[in-house]
Amino acid sequence: MDILDIIRTRRSIRKFSTGSVDDALIEMILEAGRWAPSGMNNQPWRFAVVKDKEMKELLTGLTHYSTIVKSAGVLIPVFLNNGESYNRIKDVQAIGACLQNMLLEAHSLGLGAVWLGEIIKNGEQIRELLGADRDLELMAVLAVGHPSENPKTMKRKDLDDLIVFRK
Repeated sequence: MDILDIIRTRRSIRKFSTGSVDDALIEMILEAGRWAPSGMNNQPWRFAVVKDKEMKELLTGLTHYSTIVKSAGVLIPVFLNNGESYNRIKDVQAIGACLQNMLLEAHSLGLGAVWLGEIIKNGEQIRELLGADRDLELMAVLAVGHPSENPKTMKRKDLDDLIVFRK
């Protein structure tokens, strides 16, 4: 599939069928995130991989989206490594690029995924539950699995409405 087709057809998937996500597919998603651009190539992202049902159950209590967390085949918390950060704005932007790469790769593999941001309000608790280093700050959790929904295409604003200057 052409990259623009992948971008245009990707949707946030919030309903997953039962079944685990193969470790090889998870590695491919992580690899896509690893290759995101970052300022000075500092690669400020760090990942956790949560497949364990008991750990997922603990995480369900830390978000309004507990049904998504519980039904996903795998959760991938994505952290900013503040210990290696040199410019917060650039590093947070790099994390966004990393997340987008991972979402696009999941879609290209036939998986569904959604970027959970509301859960970061409990980032400190999640970091502690996962035993992650204190320098790590939760930026998002990707819920990934085999989709059991097919969301409709969303309308986008016209490109001319988004361009503020062109000369």
